Amino acid sequence: MGRLAASEAVKQFGTRAANVTRSDEAAQDASARRQLETAKQIVAALGTMKGAAMKLGQVMSFLDVGLVPEEHREEFQRELAKLRDAAPTVEFKQMKRVIEEDLEEKIADVFAEFDEQPIAAASIGQVYRATLKDGREVAVKVQYPGVAAAVRADMQNLGMIMRLLKRMTPSLDVKGVTAEIGDRIEEELDYELEAQNQRSLARIFKGHPFIAVPEVVSSLSRERVLVSEFVEGAGFEQLKGYPQAERDRIGEIVFRFFLGCLYRHRQFSGDPHPGNFLLLADGRVAFLDFGLFKRMERAPVELELACQRAVVEGDAQTLHTLLAESGFLPEPERVDPDHLLAFIEDAIWWYTTADEAVHLSPEIATEVMIESSDPRSSHFREMRHQTIQPEHLFGRRMEMLTLAVLSQLRASVNWHRVAREWMYGDAPVTELGREEEEFYERTGVGAAG
Repeated sequence: MGRLAASEAVKQFGTRAANVTRSDEAAQDASARRQLETAKQIVAALGTMKGAAMKLGQVMSFLDVGLVPEEHREEFQRELAKLRDAAPTVEFKQMKRVIEEDLEEKIADVFAEFDEQPIAAASIGQVYRATLKDGREVAVKVQYPGVAAAVRADMQNLGMIMRLLKRMTPSLDVKGVTAEIGDRIEEELDYELEAQNQRSLARIFKGHPFIAVPEVVSSLSRERVLVSEFVEGAGFEQLKGYPQAERDRIGEIVFRFFLGCLYRHRQFSGDPHPGNFLLLADGRVAFLDFGLFKRMERAPVELELACQRAVVEGDAQTLHTLLAESGFLPEPERVDPDHLLAFIEDAIWWYTTADEAVHLSPEIATEVMIESSDPRSSHFREMRHQTIQPEHLFGRRMEMLTLAVLSQLRASVNWHRVAREWMYGDAPVTELGREEEEFYERTGVGAAG
C-alpha cells in the first residue's frame, strides 16, 4: 500500500503539471480521471489482501465517503463491488489442506461432490459449493491458510489508529475500545464460534415468514471450516435494479433483521454488507456470515432504547442525564444538552424523528456518517467531549452499515413506525410487521429472556 501511495503521488504531480496548460474543464476532468484510476488501483490492492484490509474495502463498496467525483461514482462503485463478489486467487490445494487438516478426513470421504472453484469470498476465507454423501447441498466456508497471523498483525496497527483518533476526540476510551475491537476480531477467526452464532439465530428465525438463516452442519464445522445449508438467490447488484416496491420490501426486511436482532434478541451480526444476504425464490431473505457477532446484556440495550425515546420526544435533558450516568460524557458539564440532542438526532433522525416514509440514498448515508463521526461534522467540537462505551461500539457500526445498505438500495419506508415496535411496543403498521408479530406470538421468541 505504501508503494501504491508513492506511485500515485508521482502520477498526481504529473497530472497537476499538465493541467497548467489545460482549460479549467479539461483539467478538472483529467484530475477526476486520475482519482478514479487511483481508486481502481486501491480496489485491486485491497482485493489481494485478507482480514481487516479486505473488510475495509468491502465497507467502502457501499458506504460512499466521497473518494471520487460524483460523475465517476457509479463506475467506482462497480469496481468496489468486485471486493464483495469476487474471490481472491488462492490455489485450491492450499485450501484443500486446511479442510482435510480440520476435518481429519479426505474431501472425497466426506463429500459426494466438491466444486473446487470458490463461489464467494469472505474477509478471512472462501466459500465453496459441495454435496454431502446424503445428497444435501452445502456451502463450505474455509479460512485462508495463515490468515489468523495476518489478522493479528493487522490488529497491531490498531493502536496507532486509535492514538490518532484520541487526538481528535480526547475523551475517547482508547483502551476499552481497542480491547472490544480486538475481542470481536479474534472471535471472527474461530469458525466453531461462528457456527454457534449462526445456530442461535437459525433457531430464533426457524419458520419465520420472510427471514431465513441457513442451518449449520455441526458435525462438519471446525475452527477453520464451517459447513452449512446451501442457499441460492438474487444478490445485491441484481436487487438494486428491482422495482421500487420490491426494494422497499427488501429494505424493511434488512432493517428488521439487523436492528430487530439487537433490540428484540440482544444479539446481532455486526457485519451488514451487501454480500451477506440473498433474496430467495420464495420471497424470503437469507442472511449469511455471523463471524463478527455481538451479544449484549439487557441493561445496555435498554439504555439505547431509552436514549432513542428521548430523541423521539425531543427531551434533551433526559438524554444528557442518561448518557452522563452511563459514562458517555466523562465531563457532563462541558456538553450542552441541546447540542447533544442535535448531535444524536443527526445520526438517527431517519428512524426516530422522521415519522414519514424516508427515501434513503447514498447522499443521506454519507451525510449521517459525516455528522456522527467525521471531523467535517458540524458537531465536531461537541464530539471531543464524548466517548463511546465499548459495549455499544459494534451496535453503532451495525446501525451505520445497515443505513448504508438501505441507502444503496434506495429503499423508502417509514422506518420510524417500524422502530417503534421495539422502542415503544407499538402495534405494527406494515404487512411485514403484522406477519412478524404473528410469528413471534406463535413461537414466543419475540424478545430476549
